[in-house]
Amino acid sequence: MYPGGIYMAVQTEKGDNYEIKDLTLKDDGLKTMEWAASRMPVLQLIKNRFNKEKPLKGVRIGACLHVTKETSQLCETWIAGGAEVYLCASNPLSTQDEITAALVSKGVNVYAWKFMDSEGYYRSIGNVIKARPHITIDDGADVVSIMHKLKRGETDEEVDIIKKVIGESTDFIDSVWAGAEETTT
Repeated sequence: MYPGGIYMAVQTEKGDNYEIKDLTLKDDGLKTMEWAASRMPVLQLIKNRFNKEKPLKGVRIGACLHVTKETSQLCETWIAGGAEVYLCASNPLSTQDEITAALVSKGVNVYAWKFMDSEGYYRSIGNVIKARPHITIDDGADVVSIMHKLKRGETDEEVDIIKKVIGESTDFIDSVWAGAEETTT
């Protein structure tokens, strides 16, 4: 369920692999990501190992998470491991716009911006689902619940927004290998 309040539509920038607020925030985001990396030494060890071994080569990861400096380090680790990463916001209130811009520059497919409205929120989830991820990582279970609704043929306002992005076919849902729901308290 949409975790934000009632917001006006925010002007966004769109490309083939992103919809974010402002690409020019990239440099600030890269500095913040560097700071976060310096405070996550264990994850950096995993990232270095993944960079050599490529255990995620050919895997598409669809993540619906808080788009923050911390999440950026997970995304970089997955990419180092060879994954193709699609990221949308699990909460539009916590999205750090400078991080979205930096992640796009690092090759992450990002669909998130701070204060996104309900339509933008579900459109972003639709872009992650459209990528046909093999693995989903989902804080709040919105991606998973939408995929279940699509598979069962349910319709509601959220599903209608998603179908504008992905089309009518849902055959690909059977190709998802695994999903994880992560809720922070």
